[in-house]
Amino acid sequence: MNSTEHSKDSKIAIMMVFVVYVIILVYFLLFAEDFDRDVTSLDYRYNLVPFREIARYMKYGQAIGIKSFLLNIVGNVAIFMPFGFLIAILHKVFRKVHISIFAAALFSAIMETLQLLTKVGSFDVDDIILNTLGGFLGLMIFFILRPVYLKHRDALDKKYTSDDEAYDDVLRIDDKEK
Repeated sequence: MNSTEHSKDSKIAIMMVFVVYVIILVYFLLFAEDFDRDVTSLDYRYNLVPFREIARYMKYGQAIGIKSFLLNIVGNVAIFMPFGFLIAILHKVFRKVHISIFAAALFSAIMETLQLLTKVGSFDVDDIILNTLGGFLGLMIFFILRPVYLKHRDALDKKYTSDDEAYDDVLRIDDKEK
């Protein structure tokens, strides 16, 4: 299998991982019963003031509880880290920080708007901020791991292609700028 075939197969595999990630994300944000997403609310809650909920969690974190703090603050960051990481692999345009941040913010805003329109969960501008931070951190992880991968990629290719011609390099990331 040549480099072009590796690259094409890898992109398809990463795209499939991304689609599965988005499906799981949509499920948790709109349908997961564990997060009270199974019932629409007549007295819908929303927050349009930036940093209001973040400040409340920081100020009253002990009273609110560590589980709620972790779920809301840390969870909203962590759940979008794969987004930033995967889009950087899928297309080099998303390796530009401002474009990646915009994509994460836009996708998060779409998810929050869906929550607002369906009255499931709650629309919170702080969630958009935290999700965007998660997307940025995912991109930073990509930038940290990519040089390590590129350094060892050729050695791995030689080792596995000489042992087994059917080797499938699912993690191949093209370093050639086209």
